[in-house]
Amino acid sequence: MGALTPIGNNVETYWNALRNGVSGGAPITRFDPEGFPSRIACEVKNFDPLDHMDRKFAGRLDRFSQYALAAAREALQDAGIDPAALSTEERERTGTIIGSGIGGISCMQQEIVNWHDKGPRRVSPLMIPLVISNMAAGMTALELNLRGPSYCTVAACATGNSALCDAYMVLRQGYADTVLCGSTDACIVESIIAGFCNMKALSTRNDSPETASRPFDATRDGFVMGEGAGLFVLETLEHAQKRGARIYAEVLGFGMSTDAHHMTAPEPEGSGAAQAMRQLLDQSGLKPEDVDYVNMHGTSTKLGDIAETKAIKKVFGDHAYKLKISSTKSMTGHMIGAAATAEAIASILALRDGVVPPTINFENPDPDCDLDYTFNKAVEAPLNVAISNSFGFGGHNTTAAFRKWTE
Repeated sequence: MGALTPIGNNVETYWNALRNGVSGGAPITRFDPEGFPSRIACEVKNFDPLDHMDRKFAGRLDRFSQYALAAAREALQDAGIDPAALSTEERERTGTIIGSGIGGISCMQQEIVNWHDKGPRRVSPLMIPLVISNMAAGMTALELNLRGPSYCTVAACATGNSALCDAYMVLRQGYADTVLCGSTDACIVESIIAGFCNMKALSTRNDSPETASRPFDATRDGFVMGEGAGLFVLETLEHAQKRGARIYAEVLGFGMSTDAHHMTAPEPEGSGAAQAMRQLLDQSGLKPEDVDYVNMHGTSTKLGDIAETKAIKKVFGDHAYKLKISSTKSMTGHMIGAAATAEAIASILALRDGVVPPTINFENPDPDCDLDYTFNKAVEAPLNVAISNSFGFGGHNTTAAFRKWTE
């Protein structure tokens, strides 16, 4: 696994921050946010692309692609795979599926400004390959010389789970033995923040950015924009055991559905989310009581937190009140397309260590949010199965199930 997040630039730093309830919220530094209703974000900090690639290659990548390549290198190193040492056959059996919710928006915004201010001849000839969403996958595969299936998934904030699901199906159908998969986004730019502000989706708790992301709290007023990347090396069991790989977890399956309700708002009763979770249980052969931990989508929006809570009650019944639950977005903010894979990493490490990361910043109960959300402090618990929910604009609902690995 590899991670680049607002609270840690590698997996273990990220996980330690989650366990300790560290917030990534702070004033925006990417640009001057004066005049914006929301002036806070969860930015990736102290990231230097030259730590992960040479200057020329970095210059041909938007920030979202730089993030993906950095996390990919960590994931491969963690997996004990040296891409330079792969045989031709191994390269052809290694895929690269990396999703992005928005793609190269930083470069797109800059080149539109160049066109407007200086004319069409001043638009970079690299604009198209810099901004198109598939380039995180394409350029990572190019740099690492991986020649199996390579493409991008796009499903707004459900993108990461979609990438994992596609990788799972590519492996099951025999198109590859290994897939480098996950998601990335880098959306903290003026145009995106302005758009989310004007639809009133972002928190305006500008005087206290570290406490602004507060899922399930009665005073929540929107999400905090985050960014980053999460990457996995996903393999067939046979391939992993043959090469003596350390295995974190077994991927049990996925659930997917569509609300078909509204452009941005969730279905109020959580019917689409419930449909996805029921499908997940069916596909994975799980009973509701088999699930120990749920990493909720939990964005800190008024409608979303309630709808997801209702969905969990519909699917799990009385067991819903016995589940360990949390929203790690309380610490990372909403990493948009990168959220699902960052949260899948958190779910898997929760299984590994028997620790439920907290939902921080809780102060005021909401009677519509009455489950055990692990408020403010991590707890130790025996965990065997975890599910991770991610939902996106357009009504996309995805959920993934993981089981703690034992030989």
